[in-house]
Amino acid sequence: MRRLNLDLADRSYPILIGGGLLSRADLILPFLRSARVALVSNTTVAPLYQEVLATALDKAGVAVTPIILPDGEAHKNWESLNLIYDALLATRCDRGTTVVALGGGVIGDLAGFAAATYQRGVPFVQIPTTLLSQVDSSVGGKTGINHPRGKNMVGAFWQPKLVLADTDTLKTLPDRELSAGMAEVIKYGLIRDLPFLGWLEANMEGLLARNGELLAEAIERSCANKAEVVAADEYETAREGGRALLNLGHTFGHAIETGLGYGEWLHGEAVAAGTVMAVELSHRLGWLSAADVGRVRVLLRRAGLPVKGADLGAARYLELMSHDKKVVAGSLRLVLLKALGHAVTYADTPRDELVAAIDACCRE
Repeated sequence: MRRLNLDLADRSYPILIGGGLLSRADLILPFLRSARVALVSNTTVAPLYQEVLATALDKAGVAVTPIILPDGEAHKNWESLNLIYDALLATRCDRGTTVVALGGGVIGDLAGFAAATYQRGVPFVQIPTTLLSQVDSSVGGKTGINHPRGKNMVGAFWQPKLVLADTDTLKTLPDRELSAGMAEVIKYGLIRDLPFLGWLEANMEGLLARNGELLAEAIERSCANKAEVVAADEYETAREGGRALLNLGHTFGHAIETGLGYGEWLHGEAVAAGTVMAVELSHRLGWLSAADVGRVRVLLRRAGLPVKGADLGAARYLELMSHDKKVVAGSLRLVLLKALGHAVTYADTPRDELVAAIDACCRE
């Protein structure tokens, strides 16, 4: 088992990575406020892994209230959030109850937002079961739901007490979901860890073949990068760089998800296409070479990810991007690359270059 720590003073917590962790109730018990948990999952993950976890907790004397939600990004909304609240209230869960998220990023965001707001805050544990959630969304405390006008526009920062990433859950992950998670893994190499980018280029086929040691290494390296960024800028308030850099490709990608309808593209797929747009724009600004752009495109393709954006039209992209959380005083700040491995936030993008980059990436 690999162990990392996210250092947030009295709210620090461990990130545990390895196989067979779902049956290890002893890893979870120290982080429970009482012997009661609300276990939030979905209709896809629950039949696979809920019994293993619930049985382990039950044997350890912990009462488990299961809450099963519909699966998919389209259900990351108020209706699903209220299903959690309804179950917590119906079973008289109190402030000592720990909300446990068992699933991918949608479940983690929903359960985390419920934990942040139920009775003004209850403890929360993340048990991510997809690659994307293990390397990104389960770490850092961002929770929330989507709004028809924008992705993740309603939510709260609420740090978990523990992140438990059981790599065995990746064995049942569909190939498309595994590839989607690779978009976030590749992101860390692009924004701040160039040696990791080279490692991914050398090992992509093994990762897609689900080599356990390679996946554990990729998860640990990704989480280590994210933990360092979050520890330095937990609430994404740094004027330059900081936690915002973790959003490479996301402003464009969120526009794709919102514009097409949530769930049409997987989040990682939209981020991959958005990353190509950010890289293309960085090239047009004179920061990346054509060879750099080609290198990124090749790696994303090898990971099974799209490099062509959804053809929404540049005007629609700009309209949707204007609702992005990184808009400050009416100015859109984009995460771009000064060089591979060196991301920056940039607010002075010429509109014609931005439009040209979007159009180029949607035509190819």
